Amino acid sequence: MNKAIVCIVGRPNVGKSTLFNKLVGRRIAITEDTPGVTRDRIYAEGEWLNNYFTVIDTGGLEPENEDTIMSNIRKQAQIAIDTSDVILFVVDGTQSLTQTDREIGNILRKSRKKVIIVANKIDNQNIPSEIYEYYELGLGEPMIISAEQSLGLGDLLDEVVKCFPEERDTDLDEETVRVTFIGRPNVGKSSLINYILGEERVIVTDIAGTTRDSIDSYFEHGDNKYVFVDTAGLRRKRSIYENVERYSVVRTLAAIDRSEISVLLIDATEGVTEQDSKIVGYAHDNGKGIIIAVNKWDKIEKDNKTYKEFEKSIRKTLGFIDYAPIVFISALTGQRVSKLLELINVVNNNNNLRISTGVFNDIINQAVLMNQPPSDKGKRAKIYYGTQVSVRPPKFVIFVNNIELMHFSYTRYLENQIRSHFGFMGIPIQIEYKERGKSE
Repeated sequence: MNKAIVCIVGRPNVGKSTLFNKLVGRRIAITEDTPGVTRDRIYAEGEWLNNYFTVIDTGGLEPENEDTIMSNIRKQAQIAIDTSDVILFVVDGTQSLTQTDREIGNILRKSRKKVIIVANKIDNQNIPSEIYEYYELGLGEPMIISAEQSLGLGDLLDEVVKCFPEERDTDLDEETVRVTFIGRPNVGKSSLINYILGEERVIVTDIAGTTRDSIDSYFEHGDNKYVFVDTAGLRRKRSIYENVERYSVVRTLAAIDRSEISVLLIDATEGVTEQDSKIVGYAHDNGKGIIIAVNKWDKIEKDNKTYKEFEKSIRKTLGFIDYAPIVFISALTGQRVSKLLELINVVNNNNNLRISTGVFNDIINQAVLMNQPPSDKGKRAKIYYGTQVSVRPPKFVIFVNNIELMHFSYTRYLENQIRSHFGFMGIPIQIEYKERGKSE
């Protein structure tokens, strides 16, 4: 399901980054009392009343400032505005309306997006008279908050979720698998999709970054239905110069959100990079099925050790997704592309696999007999029972006597036991602990 996108904009030093940190529930953005500290957009997931959304923090806007940094910040904010479903226009509620606020208001009105004026820094019941000046912007009634003190955030979030699209991606039936191809520019994502589709549907050139947005292609193979999504390659920040490429970063993250499976394409001539790790990490954190496809394998000189050494290098760098299968392909010659399609089907089936409660508890009980849960200061963790609560991705809830005693290493052990019985190749398994109440 494609998450809604909430963009935070406003002039410098009005508290945008502080609000961002509150909405996502952890300190990510740098917050200093100095204008212009946030130099780039920052993305994170927020949640309110089971509504999940992506929050974008932007640098401060100064429309008339031609300084290079401020010019780039203005471009970034415009990209976020173009991409978002809801825009939070943050102003300093303790100060009068400024000319910069007016100009930002003009930019936002032209966007024709849902805009909520957020009057920040009001941490008492006395509403400053300056607040009424913001009605001049013609963007509705300002919502009064103090991000620093967490005042008014509940009412603000109530209003935000009301603005989300009611239905997203309802054009596809449940049998259609959405697969997003991710990776750096020029690794062959478009060429691979074109080979599978059998037609030149996606532009293919040797110029990195040709694909500027995510492109959806419907495909049927046998009884299976797919939507393949080609995305723009993600560069390192210092390599992103064009305005449109920054826009593509948001689109790539959104494409991952609305897919079930992500195929990470790696250039065999270059190996795994830091950007590969970051983007596949986003897919992992969001519970997406993952397949690693090493493209351009036909260009590699090989001996009897090449395959194993390359696979070992990938596993070492991307150890956090050791459950993901690896396939070596060539989009140019079609080598093992059929194998990739088979893996997509296997991973999709694993994503929908449901284990009965009885069988699951047999596995957990057996695991406990072989390796007792951890203990601390004479107190030992005790596992009562567990059950699978959802699929896509598979999520298990295990009831215990004390959550704090369940060390991450034991969680990893339980995950390995589950995988040893059911595989779940290509799928991140989610395990959540709950303490069983005395009444139970």
